[in-house]
Amino acid sequence: MKRQTATELIHHPYRAPAGFEAPQTGVHKASTVIFAHVAALRARDWRHKNGYTYGLHGTPTTFTLEERIASLEGARHCVLAPSGLAAIALVEMALLESGDEVLLPANVYGPNREFARHELARWGITHRLYDPLDAAGFEALIGERTRLVWIEVPGSVTMEFPDLAGLVAAARRHGVTTALDNTWGAGIAFDGFEQGADIVMQALTKYPSGGGDVLMGSVCTRDDALHEKILGCHMRLGLGVAANDAELVLRSLSSLPLRYAAQDAAGRELADWLATRGQVTRVLHPALNGAPGHAHWQAVTTRAAGLFSVLFSERYSPAQVDRFVDALKLFKIGYSWAGPTSLVVPYDVQAMRPDGHWRGHLVRFSIGLEEVEALRADLEQALGVGFGDHGAAGG
Repeated sequence: MKRQTATELIHHPYRAPAGFEAPQTGVHKASTVIFAHVAALRARDWRHKNGYTYGLHGTPTTFTLEERIASLEGARHCVLAPSGLAAIALVEMALLESGDEVLLPANVYGPNREFARHELARWGITHRLYDPLDAAGFEALIGERTRLVWIEVPGSVTMEFPDLAGLVAAARRHGVTTALDNTWGAGIAFDGFEQGADIVMQALTKYPSGGGDVLMGSVCTRDDALHEKILGCHMRLGLGVAANDAELVLRSLSSLPLRYAAQDAAGRELADWLATRGQVTRVLHPALNGAPGHAHWQAVTTRAAGLFSVLFSERYSPAQVDRFVDALKLFKIGYSWAGPTSLVVPYDVQAMRPDGHWRGHLVRFSIGLEEVEALRADLEQALGVGFGDHGAAGG
């Protein structure tokens, strides 16, 4: 009989022996999952991670990552999403319906606000902004239609550390679900659930990945009923993550505490140094005295991410600020943060926060893993190029 090469290649009988162990988790790629018999197909339950049904519903690789992120956050459950923004949208779509309201901090991550302004608004879901430093004012905004509150720790770009205890307590008094964006804390700086949050979300794109080459998000919960709502919506939306992306995050998790500590230390040193420069009027870093929400930061943690912003004096023009940014050599111009490469982005803070509290030109820095001395020298030369003056005393 003629050999049936194609069939033999597809249905080859060899199976690798069990018992292989290595430092890194294996990468399992699948859309189709094979069942031994019909009874197995009908009996499998992917919801509780006791079996596999379809690649979108989980593989050994993604289940392992979910369990490790849940442990990192101190949670019972975790689901993965293709990005941090997808994780945010998942929470809102799972928990909100027409007629509901979500409260967002005034310093909320921009795409979350835009999702509320466009998609949620089209579905009849309203939103309002609150001052994250004013728990009493926040509580006054909570109404009968309020179903969800987002808390960002700290705020996006302007870096205010919120009154976390006050906000959570107020939401609990009114029976409102709290969702904490813990991307900055990375599960390292503090435990979001111990602070009282109902949901803890992260952009795994940032510190858990650490390489600047993965997009992924996570949503963690302790409450079983809340998890079921999120997991059901997750399934109906068809959200999934690639096995190779999950592998990269798994590989990076073991170094997460070391990287976080190193970037924290480097960030504080450079933030302190920039605070002495005459071109700078304010450094926005939660761990620095005088930074917005510094006392709230002290009440929660002693740790901080390697991320901060500075306000340059109004006496400079936007063109001078851009010239400073362009003159940087080691700091690369680009969004995101927490990777090995230091990054810089200028923002129009008056357009972002038209409340009149922000004056000057804002530039955000993400500190990577380069030597602090090299980064400081790069900042020094760029300050000279951009502004042409070298004030040693803070303005």
